Amino acid sequence: MTDLTIEREILIEAPADIVWRTITEPDQIAHWFADRVQLDLRPGGDGSLVFEDKASAQAVTAALVVETVDPPRRFSFWWGQSEGEAPGPGNSVLVEFTLSAESNERTRLRVVETGLDAISWPDEDKARYADDHRNGWATHLGRLGELFATPAG
Repeated sequence: MTDLTIEREILIEAPADIVWRTITEPDQIAHWFADRVQLDLRPGGDGSLVFEDKASAQAVTAALVVETVDPPRRFSFWWGQSEGEAPGPGNSVLVEFTLSAESNERTRLRVVETGLDAISWPDEDKARYADDHRNGWATHLGRLGELFATPAG
């Protein structure tokens, strides 16, 4: 069986409450993750993330439903892969952000995607999704870290 674990973490040079706002406020999310964001930040709230491919001028929209809002420690949402279907267990993946303050000015952010095993896709599609998202989170968390990087000098 292919490893379907999708997890990444990053140490960010900012307090947890600042990181929290950066991962939960639509105008902030647009700086490092999706190009356009709609988000009703409450359990059961819905939203969407729009990712634009500049090269092809195509956009992919992922619907989402918020699962957990526990500031400034945990934020999670289901994001859907099925058009016209509300994201939830069995048809989508749960994305969970966990924030841990390492100090007053430093926060460890961990992202884990689970639930891929419960989706009725062929194994090769699940493996492709896991690979794509491992790489994607590395890219997006890199962008997030850069937002807080101190300029040299």
